[in-house]
Amino acid sequence: MSWWFGVPLWKRVLGALALGLVFAFAWPAGTPYVAFMGDLFVRAIRMLVAPIVLVTIASGITSLADPKRLGSLGGRTIGLFAFTTAIAVSVGMLVATLVQPGVGAPLGTATAHALGEPVTPYQQLIGIIPLNIVEALAKGDMLALIFVAILVGCGTVVAGEAGKPFANLLQSLSAVLLKVVGIVMEATPFGVFALVANAVASKGVDVFVNVGWLALAVVLGSAIQIIIVHSLILKFVAKLPLLPFFRGIVDALAVAFSTASSGATLPVAMRVAEQNLGIGRPVFSTVLPLGASIGKDGTAMYVGLLSMFALQAFGVPLTPTVYALVLLTGALAAFGTAPVPSASLFMLAAVLSAVGVSPEQTALVVGFVLPFDRLLDMTRTVPSASANLTVATTVARWEGELDEEVYRSKVDT
Repeated sequence: MSWWFGVPLWKRVLGALALGLVFAFAWPAGTPYVAFMGDLFVRAIRMLVAPIVLVTIASGITSLADPKRLGSLGGRTIGLFAFTTAIAVSVGMLVATLVQPGVGAPLGTATAHALGEPVTPYQQLIGIIPLNIVEALAKGDMLALIFVAILVGCGTVVAGEAGKPFANLLQSLSAVLLKVVGIVMEATPFGVFALVANAVASKGVDVFVNVGWLALAVVLGSAIQIIIVHSLILKFVAKLPLLPFFRGIVDALAVAFSTASSGATLPVAMRVAEQNLGIGRPVFSTVLPLGASIGKDGTAMYVGLLSMFALQAFGVPLTPTVYALVLLTGALAAFGTAPVPSASLFMLAAVLSAVGVSPEQTALVVGFVLPFDRLLDMTRTVPSASANLTVATTVARWEGELDEEVYRSKVDT
């Protein structure tokens, strides 16, 4: 099997994507027989997400040791994520305004799909502190786990000498988890093959005909966010060349596309951050798990885009006030979106209700989009993965935790 492992993972993943498409077209009836590989792959990754978030954030904080540096790292990270998220919502709104995918959309023919009561900002705020840590782990409550991990990490640092044995344990657990991630990632080509084949066979490529303009807008918005916004941050803020970055993150983007989940992408993102981009463990083990929860450029872009789509379809006048409300509520909603497929649809009600769209109308929008949302979700998860690695790289550059020799080496491989 040396020939198999001798091929870079990203090439194996891209080959699996192509084979998945061919399989879906050649034998669509056979996709149920391979679907289990995709399900096993996603389950294996999601199994790792909660412990990785808890352990790596805590161990990353203990690696920093200096509380002053921790404050600098956290402030810069959250500030950058807030900036890219706000820009992403704006990009989605701009693309929707130019393409106008909602004009004439037959929402009246859609079957309403109720989402239930949207989570209020108060509930999101209170939920950050879990009543039970074990329950938060079991549910995969990312914000609660991040809160606990930060507390544990800070407590370990403040404990000084007494906390060093526990800090060493956290470092050891983090190293073991990352090795386990490496093992699971070797199954990526098989999981991607099954996921893509099943998605295309069940929905069909022609599904985009019904919502071609919306699909085009999603692709354009995702491309603009990655090619323009993230590139500008890397070039002028981090002052780094672009080619090594984009070559180095191909594996993470491929997993993001195939799983449509920022949380599921986290393990491979951490691996490429260390091995391909040269980001120091104190930074990537803190920034990336945080980004899996709040770094949602793709979600933010899509929420802004789909909100405008709905407003155009219902004929709501697009005043400056409406634009401002969509921008503000869209950015806040994206921060609280769970890192799982189609989660952005569940935040749409919070945004649309702020501009006067009724729950019944929102249900029609969701019913119209939901049948093919998986394929759109796969597309918009890619800029979220790119954003998390962009922020991690930029923060590592600021903090002096970027090995430029490793970073630039990807150009020559």
